[in-house]
Amino acid sequence: NPFTEFDRLFDDAFAARFRPPTTTSEVGHAVNSNNAVTSFRPRMDLHEANDGNTVTATFELPGMKSEDVTIDIHQGRLTVSGETTSSHAQEEGGYAVRERHYGKFSRTLQLPIGTKPDDVNAKMDDGVLRVTFPKVTAEQQPHRITVQ
Repeated sequence: NPFTEFDRLFDDAFAARFRPPTTTSEVGHAVNSNNAVTSFRPRMDLHEANDGNTVTATFELPGMKSEDVTIDIHQGRLTVSGETTSSHAQEEGGYAVRERHYGKFSRTLQLPIGTKPDDVNAKMDDGVLRVTFPKVTAEQQPHRITVQ
């Protein structure tokens, strides 16, 4: 994706005032200089179905498994959060390089008024989380009342 680097630079420019200096890996994990866990911001897309009453939120979570992700609904807000760790080791020419990355994230969406937790479905395949929920709930559907 040609905009990945641009997005990272844009996010870093505005977030730099509110967090300690960090280094960022190719998948967006941020680890500060003392190796503390910091946050990263996974990509999210929202799509409305043209033919139905469904909204799908798609989150790109490379390398993560479904057990690493938590989805909570509280006061009409859907929060997707998780924590990831990864490590890479390479030994070559008498040198060993080991990198470890840690990251936490949390994204919150406002759900339509009246959305019940049973109306929300989530599925994760190959590091892509899809959360679907109704665009308009039954309580929000227009009702016509006939005048007698």
